[in-house]
Amino acid sequence: MLSVTVKASTRLHIVSTAGHTLRSAVGLRKFHGSMKCQEHYLNADEKTFRKIALDPSRSDKAVLVDFYAEWCNPCKTISPLLEKLTSDDTVKTGSGRSLDLVTVDTDSEFILALKYMVRSLPTVIAFKDGRKVDQFVGALNESEIRQFIAKL
Repeated sequence: MLSVTVKASTRLHIVSTAGHTLRSAVGLRKFHGSMKCQEHYLNADEKTFRKIALDPSRSDKAVLVDFYAEWCNPCKTISPLLEKLTSDDTVKTGSGRSLDLVTVDTDSEFILALKYMVRSLPTVIAFKDGRKVDQFVGALNESEIRQFIAKL
């Protein structure tokens, strides 16, 4: 495990595992003993997708799944916004859940993209309690993404 200090209040952990990267931003609080953690599963395969997005026992979190491709220019715009918002522990769903982010490269995981009927990129699908609850297609701005998250 590699631990890199990003700024005084946040530590970034990066773990490389079988074909994908797990990145976890951990916010440190001064007067509280526990840490708040949002996880990013970048370039997830179908097994990781199922484990994170479709697990009904993860009732304390919502999962945003970003279907993208390297050649997709709008994807290059929205992906950093999704990473930023899901790393911010003040950004929560309307029901108060924190967010995890899973990114899926549709060129390598095309069967998964077909299963969720991804027809345009970027497509972002939200999951709660292991079920798809909402989605949007296209590169939204930060304000529009915040509104989408607030509806979850």
